[in-house]
Amino acid sequence: MNWLIEFFSDPANWSGSSGIPVRLLEHLEFTLAALLPAALIAIPLGLLIGHTGRGALIVVVSANLARALPTLGLLVLIVLLLGTATVLPVLIPLVVLAIPPILVNTYEGIRGVDHDLRDAAYGMGLRGPQVLVRVLVPVALPLILLGLRLAAIQVVATATVASYVSLGGLGRYIIDGLATKDYPSVVGGSVLVGGFALAMQGLFALADRLLVSPGVSRRVRTAKIR
Repeated sequence: MNWLIEFFSDPANWSGSSGIPVRLLEHLEFTLAALLPAALIAIPLGLLIGHTGRGALIVVVSANLARALPTLGLLVLIVLLLGTATVLPVLIPLVVLAIPPILVNTYEGIRGVDHDLRDAAYGMGLRGPQVLVRVLVPVALPLILLGLRLAAIQVVATATVASYVSLGGLGRYIIDGLATKDYPSVVGGSVLVGGFALAMQGLFALADRLLVSPGVSRRVRTAKIR
């Protein structure tokens, strides 16, 4: 606790290029820079595979990749191959890490929609793309948001470790603190990363409340109770 107080009460930690506001902004930028392209790749692919039923093997491979991928090893390898002249070599593994949870949850969300609901939509004269956009996506939205939330938390955590290969962000407090035995920085950086992850959780919980239809939310809660 004393280390925590020492870290947050030090004025030097709140100003300059290595201050907490700057490090927070860097961490947010890295997270968004990885999450956005991952979502642009994984969500359309998950919608397409879930709606057509074709290419499900991609989802299986993606899920297994997420469990087996040595993220830090891949990160170090890409940085060694491409260098650190830009931040791109560091972002590539973060994007790769974020794709599987988004893809898998989007696919499962679409495939899990009640077949009676699909049939009713087709019976009303809707075509395939219309059924997907107007019926399946709204019902699958809770799982799609869950995939985004899981991906965001994984990226936040891995971006912290990525400071090992010269990335900025909140991980600098932990990596540099361990190197110099500055334990207040290590503890303070850990608390900041945890707080950042909790803030991401809260953001997606708010998005779920604002974007998901109340009827779908009630249905999800009922399914959980059962």
